[in-house]
Amino acid sequence: MRRAIDSLTYWFSEHPSIIGFRWSASQSWGSTWSFLFSSISTYVILSLFLHLTLVLFNRRRPVPLGPIPAVHSLIMALISVTIFAGTLISTIAEIRDTRWIWSRSKTPLQWLLCFPLGTRPTGRVFFWSYMFYLSRFIHVLRTFFSILRRRKLTFFRVFHHSILICMSFLWLEFSQSFQVMAILLTTFVHSIVYGYRFWVAIGLPAACFPFVAHCQILLLGCNLVCHVGVLKLHFSKGGCNGIGAWVFNSVMNGALLLLFLNFYVNMHLKKRRVMDGDSSSHSRSDVIDGKKDT
Repeated sequence: MRRAIDSLTYWFSEHPSIIGFRWSASQSWGSTWSFLFSSISTYVILSLFLHLTLVLFNRRRPVPLGPIPAVHSLIMALISVTIFAGTLISTIAEIRDTRWIWSRSKTPLQWLLCFPLGTRPTGRVFFWSYMFYLSRFIHVLRTFFSILRRRKLTFFRVFHHSILICMSFLWLEFSQSFQVMAILLTTFVHSIVYGYRFWVAIGLPAACFPFVAHCQILLLGCNLVCHVGVLKLHFSKGGCNGIGAWVFNSVMNGALLLLFLNFYVNMHLKKRRVMDGDSSSHSRSDVIDGKKDT
């Protein structure tokens, strides 16, 4: 058991590629601003093109995808678990190795929320932040699956996925504070959500309530609470690194939460209208049947 733990620790936090990671245009694929803008633009254009193509050809039936969505959910669940474990183990190692520098002024929780000024995007936690950034490009494939299944292409879905790519890029580019906590929360929730999607995709029973929606609201709520902690530490501890990117991150998280709550409320209102319509139609049919009997 001890050997297995040591091996896991080595591959998740002590490997030379992890310790020696450096976010730079020459060493990290996808680390330029031009790549960021072109990739998001390509994603939006492809989504619109695929949606309009199906509309123009008047295809009403879903395109059969077979096991592809289930395989994607399984892959994303495994990726999320891996990044969560790697980030957690690397964070523990990073705190162990550097705590002597800030032990009198900070606690581990404060370090998770507020990087010291002058922090550079190198080392363990930024390696896993880079892995999270790359995983966002696999994550957006769900948009194309949704379009092919003839579900409505919503602004919220495209905006949400685009902002996740942009925010994860800014985390690395500006060594933004709070990103470690954000990655831990996001990958933890996504491992559950994608595990649930795989569970349902292979034919097992689904939850009796909107499970994924509740998880998303919980994640966005936790993120906003953590943002309040970052703001408090920034003014009480002499500043947090990457605060400009953090402001953008906070605004986008707030916008996502509002959009999601709006989507969630409209979904419930629509469901309620359908249920009320069914109940009223049943009552009318009962009255008609009663008249026929008389």
